[in-house]
Amino acid sequence: MPSRFRFDVLAKAGYTARGVVFILVAGLALFSGVTGGQPEMKSALLTLLGQPFGRVWVGLIGLGLLGFIAWRLAQSLADSDGHGSGRKGLTVRSALFGSAAIYLGLAVYALGHALFFAGGDQESGEKGLAEWIMSKPFGSYLAIAVGIGFIVGGVVTAYKGLTRKFERYLRIPDRNRVLTLICIYGLVARGAVFVIIGILFAYAGFRVDPEQAGSISDALEWLRQLPFGSILYIAVAAGIAAFGIYNLVEARYRVVRGPDLTAVKQPISRRKSDPTQPARPN
Repeated sequence: MPSRFRFDVLAKAGYTARGVVFILVAGLALFSGVTGGQPEMKSALLTLLGQPFGRVWVGLIGLGLLGFIAWRLAQSLADSDGHGSGRKGLTVRSALFGSAAIYLGLAVYALGHALFFAGGDQESGEKGLAEWIMSKPFGSYLAIAVGIGFIVGGVVTAYKGLTRKFERYLRIPDRNRVLTLICIYGLVARGAVFVIIGILFAYAGFRVDPEQAGSISDALEWLRQLPFGSILYIAVAAGIAAFGIYNLVEARYRVVRGPDLTAVKQPISRRKSDPTQPARPN
């Protein structure tokens, strides 16, 4: 029970921190004309840093994100959500592991600024990732593959919202349809942003130019250039806020199953007590 409780706390703190970050990003997007900030995660943290007790809030977000990373590792490596070891399960768990890696960079950025006023690079994570990938052999092809991965992830995220598959892990009160609709809206908007980021990332690989890789800000700006772009921009920016609220809903109602080591420890202890007993196949 203690290990499960600790992961419950880590996961809920992590979802809360991620929710706050996305709500701040949406605020920057919707009020960029007033605030002048770019709707990016790092910009959101820097904006919060300039507020009263900003270092405290940013530090708490950084710590919360570390909890989120621990939870993502439990989901991916220990399969806490029970996705299994089949092709589909391993694909989902790989994506969860990638999420842990992405948020590790943001957590380090937040804690660095909270503790040391670190300058740091404010370039979007996507451009930095594209630059790193393209510095490797066959990097442009790998960048295109990563872009396709973003696109697939976006489609899956939107599908998760539209089919309400997220309810498998949530215990939202039955009568609270408003929260359910907000979750659907947020997941669809987040999926749309993922798809656009994937298109821009793949295009950067095609052009062999990491500067062409897109972030949330670039995705929103791309939408603004389309017919009825201003309406689409506002709709997706509000959807990012809804995704932030979705994370807060997860912090409240998410079913968290911490990694259970009992199943691992028992076979080991049995083999130690009886060396002739064969290992149980997976």
